[in-house]
Order: sequence, then C-alpha cells, then structure tokens
Amino acid sequence: MALPIEDYAILGDTGTAALVGKDGSIDWMCLPRFDSPACFAALLGGPEHGRWLLGPDEEGVSCTRRYVGHSAALETTHRTATACVKVLDVMPIGDGRADVVRRIIGVEGTMRFRHEWVVRFGYGRIRPWVKRDTVHGVRVITAVAGPDRLILSGPRLPHAVDGRHVDGFEVRAGEELTFSTTWVASHHPLPEPLELEERISDSTDLLDAWARECSYHGPYREAVLRSLVTLRLLTHGGTGGIVAAATTSLPEDFGGQRNWDYRFCWLRDASLTLEALLECGFDDEAKLWRSWLLRAVAGDPQDLQIMYGVDGGRDLFERTLDHLPGYAASTPVRIGNAAVGQRQTDVLGEVMVALEMARDVGAEDDVDSWSLQRKLVEELAEHWDEPDNGLWEVRGPLRRFTHSRVMVWVAFDRAVAAVEKHGLRGPVEQWRALRDKVRDEVLAHGFDHDRNTFTQHYDTKEVDASLLMLSDMGFVAGDDPRMLGTIKAVEEDLMRGGLLLRYRTGSGVDGLPGEEHPFLACSFWLVEAYALADRLDDAHALMQRLLAICNDVGLLSEEYDPEQRRFVGNFPQAFSHLALVGAACQIERAVRRRDAAPTASRTGP
Repeated sequence: MALPIEDYAILGDTGTAALVGKDGSIDWMCLPRFDSPACFAALLGGPEHGRWLLGPDEEGVSCTRRYVGHSAALETTHRTATACVKVLDVMPIGDGRADVVRRIIGVEGTMRFRHEWVVRFGYGRIRPWVKRDTVHGVRVITAVAGPDRLILSGPRLPHAVDGRHVDGFEVRAGEELTFSTTWVASHHPLPEPLELEERISDSTDLLDAWARECSYHGPYREAVLRSLVTLRLLTHGGTGGIVAAATTSLPEDFGGQRNWDYRFCWLRDASLTLEALLECGFDDEAKLWRSWLLRAVAGDPQDLQIMYGVDGGRDLFERTLDHLPGYAASTPVRIGNAAVGQRQTDVLGEVMVALEMARDVGAEDDVDSWSLQRKLVEELAEHWDEPDNGLWEVRGPLRRFTHSRVMVWVAFDRAVAAVEKHGLRGPVEQWRALRDKVRDEVLAHGFDHDRNTFTQHYDTKEVDASLLMLSDMGFVAGDDPRMLGTIKAVEEDLMRGGLLLRYRTGSGVDGLPGEEHPFLACSFWLVEAYALADRLDDAHALMQRLLAICNDVGLLSEEYDPEQRRFVGNFPQAFSHLALVGAACQIERAVRRRDAAPTASRTGP
C-alpha cells in the first residue's frame, strides 16, 4: 500500500507534477501534462503499477524534509546513528521539457541505498519495451510504449529484474550521484542531456524570486507563501489553466466510492486561485488566466461548462480503471469527471469576482474579454432561477441552493460594478433589477427565521459551510445578526473534531453512499467569517489549529480525519491552499480595522 497522503510532497515544473514520499519513492507522475496518463501510479496500487524509488535500504533511518527557500526543490535528509545522506529532487521549470532530477549527496558515514525504476504507462497498465541505449555518448535506459518514451540517465544504471530495473549501492560522505528521468514523445529523437547544474539552480531561483514579489506581509506569511507557490505549481505555465489538484481518486472516505479526478480546471477553483494571487500582488497571472478563460469558453454561452481540460478541452468523459485497486482499497479509481455536464449556477459569480478584482488592479478588459463576460451575464439573466447541482457537485436531485443563488446575485453585482466603476457598457438597469430580485428571493426562501440562519437550499432547514461565504461576497455584513446566526448554526451542526464538514451527508442531499471527513477549505471560510464578525481571537485560534495540520513541508489535502490525524482526499488541493491565503488576508484586514478604530473614533463626525 502507498504511504499516508501526508507523507508525500509535490514536485512540479508548471506543466505537470509528481508526488514523492518520505521513503524516496515517486509514486505518482503524469507526463507530459497534469491530465495525461500516469507512468508512475503506485499511489493507487502498488510498486507493480510504476514508481521511481531512490531511498535508504536500511533499518532505523529517520527522515526530515524541506523545500529550498520558497522554491519547489525538495531536500530530504536521511539519518542513521552513523550516517547522513541528502536527496535533492527538482523538476526543471521553463524549458519545455519534462524532467525529474534527483541528486544524492553523502554527508556523513555510509548508507545503503536502493534504486528501483518501474515504468508502467497508461495508469500502471502498460508494460513498456525497455532497453539500454546511448544518447549523445551517454549510456541510458529507455522505456517506450505507444506515444510515450521515458529516459533514465545517471552515473550507474539499474539492471533488469523481472520487469523492473533495480540496483543497490552505498553512498559515502563526499559522494554525489545525480539521476534524471525525461519524457519525450516516442516519435521524437532522444533529447540532449540536461545541463544539470544550471537547470537545478535556475529552477530553484525562479520560484524563490517569484515568491519574493508577494505583497502580503501580514500574519502567517510563511504559510501563505508556501500556499502561493503550490498554487503556482498547479498552474500550467503554457496555457494558464489552473488544476484543482495533482491527483485523481484519493478517497474522501477510505474504502468508499467518493473518489474523483481533480486534474482539471474548474472555473470556480481557478477563479478563487486567481483571487488569492491577486490579493498578494501577482497581477500578471490575471492576464494569463483571462486568456485561458477566453479560449476555453469561446463559443455559444449556452455551452459554458463548469470545468475544462488544462488546454481548454471539453471532453472529460468519466470512466473507471478497474486494473487499479485504489488508494486504501478505495474503488472505483476514476479518470475524467462526469460533473463536467452539471449545472452549477454559482460558477459565473466566482468568475466575475476574479475579473472585477483584476480590473481593480489595472488589468483592463479588451473588447473580447468584456464581450464574453457580457454574453455570459446575459445568458445567466435568462436562466438564473433554474435549480442546479450546487457548489458541491451533488449527484442527487437538482435544488435551489442558497449559495448558488447568492453567487447569482454576485454575478449581477460585479457586472453592475464593471459599468459603474470601470465605464464598460451594458444593460446596467436590468442587471440592478435582477440583482435586487435575487436578493429578495434569497431572503424570502433561503433563510430560516426560527433558527436565525441561512439554509443549504430552499427546501430544507439544513445548513451548509458554503453559507459562511455570504459575508465575504458582500451579500450581508459580517456582523449582521443573520450572519452571526448562520455562523452559530454551522458551528453546531457541522463541527467535527474542531473542523467543519461541508454538509451533513446523512441528509441524502448528494445522492451518494458513505461518509466524508472535514473539508479543510470550509474551516478556513470559518476563519474568514470570524474575522468579518470581529471575532479576531477565534479567527486566530482556528487558523493556528489549521496550520498545525499542514504536513512537514506545508502542504494540505482536500479533507482531514481528526480522529486518525491523517490527510484525506486529493493532494495537494488548490481549494485548501487558496482558502488558507484568503483566511490570512481576511485576518490582516480585520487587524487593520481594529487598529484603525480608535483613530477613526477620534477624527470621525
């Protein structure tokens, strides 16, 4: 079985990503792109489904890890009583190639290492043709099947044993051994070897320099920076598409069926990621993402999807991989995502928030950008009152979800702001009227006066953690009695082990069997709601609890099991990290408001 999810770290080149465990095994990697088939898929099965292991082959080895500066270069230190060896793992960024470089450095004594290179294309199903070859005078091992070829190079190459390539050797103090695996299309010639020193240093320096441009200097800055770098790694540098996670089918319920493919670009998640980047001063990313958006959704507004491929592709057909036993025996393993065909009315609201933020920082719309937004808002005006699947992509009956309706209000509100604040043209009187109509409907049908709380949808008294976003979106003030009542109801109904569930699965609203664990983004939303309600002590306390959940290199999954104290769901999860950034920024604003209050009271009317 694969390691606990929290024992993995992410490597990335802004084109794809790999997960490497504390044991030195790369158990997940899709090449050449996030949503390509995996060539190392042990994460969802075993070593026989593909992995690249470079790690200690001794008992009693301790492991500590860190990222070098604010980069994505991972340094793992292995220690015994008599020896110390470091491994530097990095995926070079920005040269159009797909490489993983692994450098072993002997620091003290002597340690036995094991090298195992098992390539299985097609998500662990296809055993390639493997042979030794020579590339520009360098001896290598190549593995080829169909469109894919992997090339392993290094100072000593493993030997074939029963469908694997393995080696064992000793690492002594002062020794360095550097290995690389390179993907290339099988019909292309073998590429020249990397300039290793230059590519390692350039890749480390690139992200470190990028992080230094962050304008956020408030509380929890180091956690914010690691989250921003993680979001950058989940953004495709070529297309601008932002994936929700690097993995598929890491379960929300161990042994259950809630296993989904997150290696695609949800408009909602991507918009929220863009908001987090803009909050911290990364304005250039807005233009790259807006270009991706224009390409992805181009065409008839009626054909708008909630999610797309990394390149803007629309065909994300969901299917199962029955040859994989799944992480923790959680089946089925899915690729593709049937949610692509759902109606999720909230999505356009998030898109409009992100684009309004971009306008506010000077990323002015061109004719095409605003024309697209206007068409989408006009299409929403025709269909906003239809039920939908909601933020959580429920596979049960369509509902009139309160969060979805509020985000409809947000879409019209930001469209009005685009006209009033930025001078763009549009039917602003119609949009204002619709905005008011939606608000009146939500207050009439999405609020439980007996309990003083907003409700999950119009036909229930259940609550939902997404209701915590209503004050952040500006629908109600953070200290409005209705919002305070909603916070109280969410705390009472959804808190498990000090963290929040999305909703009560026992209500049957999502149409799926099984349970799930607290969803980390929801607890970060509660931090924001506390800050907006001027409950700053509560905001800090919950924020500190959440940061203590991060693994040893500052990463978060989708969910967390507080009883077993382990990560659950796809990893690393963009939603969790962007929510962390949003919570930190909201705390910073609350601190500024509180600090400014005495001065305001002295100088105000």
